[in-house]
This record gives sequence, structure tokens and C-alpha cells, in this order.
Amino acid sequence: MPRQPIPLLAPRDGLPPVVDTAEALADTVERFAAGSGPVAVDAERASGYRYSHRAYLVQLRRAGAGTALVDPVRCPDLRALNAVLADTEWVLHAATQDLPCLSELGLRPRKLFDTELAGRLLAYPKVGLAALVEQLLGYSLEKGHAAVDWSTRPLPEPWLNYAALDVELLVELRDALAEELRREGKDRWAAEEFEALVRQPPRESRRDPWRRTSGIHRIRTRRELAYVRELWLARDRLARRRDLSPGRVLADHSIIAAAVARPATRAQLAALPGFDTRTARRDLDVWWTAVRRARDLPDTALPEHSPASEGPPPARAWADRDPMAAERLAACRAVLQELAASARLPTENLLAPDIVRRLAWSPPAEPTPEAVAGALRAHGARAWQVELTKDRLAQTLAANRAHR
Repeated sequence: MPRQPIPLLAPRDGLPPVVDTAEALADTVERFAAGSGPVAVDAERASGYRYSHRAYLVQLRRAGAGTALVDPVRCPDLRALNAVLADTEWVLHAATQDLPCLSELGLRPRKLFDTELAGRLLAYPKVGLAALVEQLLGYSLEKGHAAVDWSTRPLPEPWLNYAALDVELLVELRDALAEELRREGKDRWAAEEFEALVRQPPRESRRDPWRRTSGIHRIRTRRELAYVRELWLARDRLARRRDLSPGRVLADHSIIAAAVARPATRAQLAALPGFDTRTARRDLDVWWTAVRRARDLPDTALPEHSPASEGPPPARAWADRDPMAAERLAACRAVLQELAASARLPTENLLAPDIVRRLAWSPPAEPTPEAVAGALRAHGARAWQVELTKDRLAQTLAANRAHR
């Protein structure tokens, strides 16, 4: 019978006070400089509440230093802390989520270990922090405060307790995962992945972000797309100015409803779902201005159905645009699924889907293993990924070419 996990209810050293003064931060810097071994790092944002993705709490833990809960609203410059941790391995869970907001504070690791990514490479079915801690260390973490508004001040003690526990066992989890990676011969793979995270440039702003409006698949015409775009941009300006999550200003489904209905009057707009709330009515002039702008645009200024892209078109369009490319993509995906199963890791971690699409859309003229390896590297594949996939992908592309 499996052993029941032990509930982890409080930090072993007690809940530390929040670091929210220059003096307390200086003391924290001194303590962490004197600590030893890796440092566990986490950050809490106010996603779903605030427009920005800034950190509203930073948690750290290191042997010999204990746990620190830093308020980055009161202490927004953490470069001194970064300096004393420069040569230390940082342990994060799902690092890509936290690295941007940590960087805004001056916290930039030179070396890291991502426990979520390690769990993926080891093919754990669940790679959330609580799931891995339970499976590998035998403790259960309470996750009830994951989605709260961390911009709240003062932060309630139960929230702070939750935040401290997120770094309580992170280094121990790192050690358990590192040992398993070594046992399975995947430690080099993980090292390359972690190094890539450190080198990863800041995220560029997504082109035409309004195209990700939930429900946009219901939109059929370019004129309707213009309604989505103008309402989305108007909402974004309001949300930015008020530092509110855009969904709290106007829901996506309301934008889609207005685009489909194309209201002819202000009253018709006000009667649509989502525009009849007190918040939306307060800004009705803004929404009506956006609607009129979309209505009055000349046809030449309407957005295209698909944005211009440097990469291949969406895979769903390949069968019509280039049936041979669609066949190559299907064959490459089948081979990668087979290789991933053999290596015991998710297919998307063996090779990113975007890399596979780019290779299948524009394969080397002569698909030798060397040419395929070069193409994979050019598209951002790591050395271990190239090593595992180049031969079989070359064979697949060559076979597909021979069947023309």
C-alpha cells in the first residue's frame, strides 16, 4: 500500500518577516552571501488581476541563510542580492514563467536548474511542483493560494506561508531529480536545456496579439476582424492605464459578440452580453468609438485573415497549399513520436513543434544527416536533440522525396 504523503503546513524555520526596507534587504544580502549551495528562487505575480507581469513577492531559500520573502514593491532593485548569488546555481520551477519578472528586478542567473523541465525530461506524467514534491520527497504542499491577487498589501499570513513553502523543498527536489537524470543518462540533456534558458533573450512582443482573442475562430470576415482588433486595442490601452488585467476591463467573449453583431447604434452595443455591466457601461464611449472606427475603415485597411509570417503557414493549411509538405510533416511527427517513446520523454521536449514544422516545410535540398543537423541547429535545436533525431529525420525526408 503506498505511503500517504506528509502534509507540509509550515516552514521548518518558522515564517520569516517580509523584507520591505533597505535595512532588511541589506541584512538579507549578507545572509545569502554567507550561505552555501544552490539557492531556491520563486516569484509571485498578480496574473488575472493586474496588467503588468511584474513580481509582487520574491522568495529565496539557501542553506545557511534560511528563507527570505522580499517585497519588490518596496525593494524594487535587487542587484545587490544578484551580485552575491552570481556564481550560485539557482533552482526554479518552470523558470520561463519567472525569469522575465525577476530580470526586471535585476535578478539574472548565470546557472540554473529547472525542476519542472527536469520532470518533463524524466517523463513524469505530472510536473507541477506539488506533484513532484509528493512523488519524490513524500510531502504534500497546499496549493490553495496559487491564483490570489499578490498585489494585495499587506499580504495575509496564510499567503506568505504558502509562498515560503514553495521554496522550502526546492533544493531537495533538485537533488532528487538530478540523481535520476544521472541514472537515466539524461543529465547532459538537462544541462543543455538549462544553459539555453539562461541564454534565452527577453521575449519579443508578439505580432498582432489581438489575434489571440479567445473565440476568434468564430470570426468569418475581414470587417469582423477589424472590430476585434479595434476593441482589443481600446481595451489594452485602458487596462494598461489602470494596471488591470484586460479581462477585468472587458471579456474576450464580449469583444467577439460585438464583432459578430456589428451594432449600428450605441444602444445596440450597450445591449450586447458583457457591455451591460457597470464597468463596461462606464467605458461605453470608448467601446463605441472603437466600433465606429472598425465600421468606417476602408476595405484596403482591413486586417488580413492570416498575418504575414516569416515561418511556415499554420499546419492545418498545408494539405491545400502544399500536400507534399503535409506528408513530410506527418512522417516527421510519426518518427519523432517513436523516438520520444524510446527515449522516455514528451515529443515536444525531444524537438519543439515549431522546429519540426520549419524543417518539414523547407527541408534541405539533399536531406543527408549532416544537412538535417545543420537545419535543426539553425532553427534552435540543442546538440542532444540533433544527435537523437538527425539520422531518422534524414531517412524520413529522403524516403518522402523518393516517393514523389
